[in-house]
Amino acid sequence: MKIRIKGNSLRYRLTQSDVAQFLKTHLLQDSTSFGDKQLIYELKATDAEALTATFDGDKITVAVPIAKATELAETNLVGFDGKDGDLYLLIEKDFQCLDEVAEDQSDNYPNPLAQKSI
Repeated sequence: MKIRIKGNSLRYRLTQSDVAQFLKTHLLQDSTSFGDKQLIYELKATDAEALTATFDGDKITVAVPIAKATELAETNLVGFDGKDGDLYLLIEKDFQCLDEVAEDQSDNYPNPLAQKSI
């Protein structure tokens, strides 16, 4: 799971195993260390109809409607978004890059544009 924060937007990108784990456990969590402190970021499943976010202490939590997470896993849906006040939220599949990158992308979703370049 990756997060991107830019201005008033928060974007989570999920690999195939992230999506599978989230559907199974209804929770995804990761963290980034800053010396003796950590930023924790997580997704939690909910029965609500909209994405919401909280920032408490050192933890960002985005509540995700389980129905949308199921749709993401079981269809060709690329992602879904919403707003929580002024904060824009986006949850999406993490696709393999079309250019050379150093990171392991073996668990990323196949990029649909890769088929068009053949």
